[in-house]
Amino acid sequence: MFSLVSVEDGSGDVERLADLLVSADNVKAFLDGMTGLGADALTRSTGTRIECAVTLGRRKRTATIGGSSDQAMLLDRIEQTLEQGPCIDAMDSGRPVLLDDALSSPQWSDYCAALAAAGMRSTLGVPMELGRDGAAVLNFFAPAPGTFAREAVTDALSFAGIAGKALRVAIRITALNEATEDLDAAMKSRSIIDTACGVIISQNRCTHEEAFNILRKASNDRNQKLRDLAQRLVDGVGVPKQPANQEA
Repeated sequence: MFSLVSVEDGSGDVERLADLLVSADNVKAFLDGMTGLGADALTRSTGTRIECAVTLGRRKRTATIGGSSDQAMLLDRIEQTLEQGPCIDAMDSGRPVLLDDALSSPQWSDYCAALAAAGMRSTLGVPMELGRDGAAVLNFFAPAPGTFAREAVTDALSFAGIAGKALRVAIRITALNEATEDLDAAMKSRSIIDTACGVIISQNRCTHEEAFNILRKASNDRNQKLRDLAQRLVDGVGVPKQPANQEA
């Protein structure tokens, strides 16, 4: 058994996380890969097969769950559904939270019962420092009680520190991609609306402002999105011809 905080293991995790940043298509793929590395790291540290999941919360985005396996994500969803457990407490407090034995803990009775029924006895929730980029907690699961001793907790904290830096980069890359996609969509909508206004101008011999008002009034009258109506007009379905001086 050897520690994650050794130079060899720490540098290896940094390299693998860097590779994930390059290869992952989206933040969910990065989370799955990151938790796989986390599970491997704590498996090395404890000598027991560990599962790892992560819950990522971002502003104005639904929470994203990643896991080292389907079982890990199922275990994480149990806690989210019951709204109790080490992961949730770690998220709220910003400190690691340990459940040493699900069958003897006085806390989280419903969660402990569900965890034990799923074949896991101990968990460790470790928050990740993301600043304004969001909030995330790594959740480590072990089938035996007392698995996460002091050295294992230290190793989990070390991995979370390394992984948190990589996750911040992944979130920012994702945010830039999302902003680019939103801008592209907005530009396409504007182009379609301008084209539709051009059609109305040719039909009604009106100004661009009057054409836009005609299109907007038709959108309101039909209870149809302005872009969708503009697309129908461009596709040849048409908007009823109206006098250019008609009030919109």
